[in-house]
Amino acid sequence: MTGHLIPSGLAGRLGRAAALSLAAGAVGGAAVLAGQAFAARHRPYAQPELGLALRATIGRADAPPLRLVLLGDSSALGVGVDRLEDTIGGQLAHLLAEGPTGRLVHLSSVGVSGSRSTDLATQVARALLGERPDVAVILIGANDATTMRRPADAAAYLGAAVHRLREARVEVVVGTCPDLGAVRAIAPPLRHLVGWSGRRVSRAQTVAVLDAGGTVVDLATETGPVFRADAGTLCHDGFHPSADGYRVWAHALLPAVAAAGEVASRH
Repeated sequence: MTGHLIPSGLAGRLGRAAALSLAAGAVGGAAVLAGQAFAARHRPYAQPELGLALRATIGRADAPPLRLVLLGDSSALGVGVDRLEDTIGGQLAHLLAEGPTGRLVHLSSVGVSGSRSTDLATQVARALLGERPDVAVILIGANDATTMRRPADAAAYLGAAVHRLREARVEVVVGTCPDLGAVRAIAPPLRHLVGWSGRRVSRAQTVAVLDAGGTVVDLATETGPVFRADAGTLCHDGFHPSADGYRVWAHALLPAVAAAGEVASRH
């Protein structure tokens, strides 16, 4: 077919109109994202329960002991629930105590709500004070992703923390950045952007942790579909997990943590 040539003047006007339309769309999109980010930052979120014990011993007194410490962000504290039994640490400890190789779990947490990977060095120092833990579970990455930190930088800090724990003969299991595309506290399209950022962080974390000698559990892949399908896996703020959400995570982490405990018992 023979095409018709567009006069150069008209072509120029169409080009300028298209450019202006794209620019307006970009500005409009940026304004929407900025508004959603402002709303997300200023909505009420669950806070750490100050009365919640961060140390507990769970299991039969005659069972083989296992010292389990949690590091990381609000997930390591169980923000979103108000009972130790409902935190991810409490649920992991009960699963380990009641499992086929029942353990007497000495549970503790040095996690700090709001932490990013840059904060792990201080937490590792605290975790290694006193009697050495057998297994460390690290839950980190959500705050790196929501603040759009460079994945490689966040992963480098995580890798350094894992390496330091491994040098101290602690078995390490890392639950990588969860599926942030499942949170209800952030509206689309910002939710999609944050979910994309979380996936980038998770991929970088996986490489860094394996290089440092740790074990990786991909929480986004293993539990993301459940969180997307069931709003009850999130607490009232639509961001932090509920007791059901922490239970889903605990079951995803359990095989790796149990295996790490068996390795630690042979040290």
